[in-house]
Amino acid sequence: MREDLAELNGLRRRFQGVFVRFGEKSGYKEVLTTILLKDIINVASGKTVTDHLWFTMGKGFEKLGLKKDDIVRFDARVTTYYKGYKGRRHDNDFESFKPVELDYRLSFPTKFVRMAEGGETELVRQDEGLENPDGSELATGVQGSPPLTQKTEQRNINEY
Repeated sequence: MREDLAELNGLRRRFQGVFVRFGEKSGYKEVLTTILLKDIINVASGKTVTDHLWFTMGKGFEKLGLKKDDIVRFDARVTTYYKGYKGRRHDNDFESFKPVELDYRLSFPTKFVRMAEGGETELVRQDEGLENPDGSELATGVQGSPPLTQKTEQRNINEY
């Protein structure tokens, strides 16, 4: 069990890890690409929270263009899950399966940053390059980003 992550259960924090390799896992209809990060630390405290974590490849990770030993920073929420064998086995080999136990993981990663050589950082926005079906840029609503594509109505607060 990851005791250091247990202390942060339910909280969203900034983490950093070192990219090791890509992997694969079975999905409902297709094979999904996964990412292995090692030496995961809580950026705020500088404390190592776990030796490794696997993530499913999402758009944020994909845009980073990761190479072996790249350092990645991201925000994520600490959540729980059950690991171990959950099936039914009635043969003599049942003892070789790991029992079900509660463990901790990082979920919903966002705000990805890949650390470049020389300590510089390269920010990769999660919504960068996304487009609406009509070809216009996706509205982000973030200051300094492209203007929103949909018009918003100005309402008096007394109307509610």
